[in-house]
Amino acid sequence: MKTTKELTESKTSLISQQQVTWQGRDEWFFNREYTDRYEDYYEGPYKEAERDQKSVLEQLIKADERVEDILEFGCGTTRFTRWWPDIGLESTGGDISPFMLSQALYRFDGDLVMADSHHLPFKDQSYDAVGFITTFEYYKDPVQVLQEAARVAKYGIIMGMMNRNTPKIIRRRAQQAVGKNQYYNTATFYTPRTLRKIIDKALQGRKYTLKWHCTGLPKWFPIKKWDVPVGDFFGMYIQFTDR
Repeated sequence: MKTTKELTESKTSLISQQQVTWQGRDEWFFNREYTDRYEDYYEGPYKEAERDQKSVLEQLIKADERVEDILEFGCGTTRFTRWWPDIGLESTGGDISPFMLSQALYRFDGDLVMADSHHLPFKDQSYDAVGFITTFEYYKDPVQVLQEAARVAKYGIIMGMMNRNTPKIIRRRAQQAVGKNQYYNTATFYTPRTLRKIIDKALQGRKYTLKWHCTGLPKWFPIKKWDVPVGDFFGMYIQFTDR
């Protein structure tokens, strides 16, 4: 029989605070120890990198003048979801993690949905674009996720990715090995080339173009973004040309 505390928790929480798994794996975004610190990370050492990432994403998506609204899945605390309106796009956020969404509710004025990106609860062509910003790395079936996004998006898919082609990959894995960075335990790091292979497989029969830019280069480097597949982060836009 459940205790009073357990009954109260089950009635007032979307999920038990003891749950830390998704897709059969331990995931940081189901662990309060990590989700509660997520915004602090962006406000601290990652703030300058975030600015450069947003610059890349804006350049890519604003080049498609058809896009006026965006559905961002894996939105987390809505760090990027609440930024899209700053560049003129209406935004909606979605995430599988109730811990992330519990923060998003207090940070974002727009619509939010809790769902799995593998099964988007939206009709075909519901949004001009669908976005995945540093979340695609955690999907168990990336092909299915892209197919769902292509179904829901009218004009394109914008992706912000942690790049495998970075000098920091060694540091990332070393931190992970000694238990100092749990954010990357289940992450799959892509390059523009390997991501394109996934896209081509997922979107067979569709007509589209791809554009990408990298950023996250050393502070001393004179260029902040370029079309060479090296850097901590790259943005990629899949623009549908058959609609």
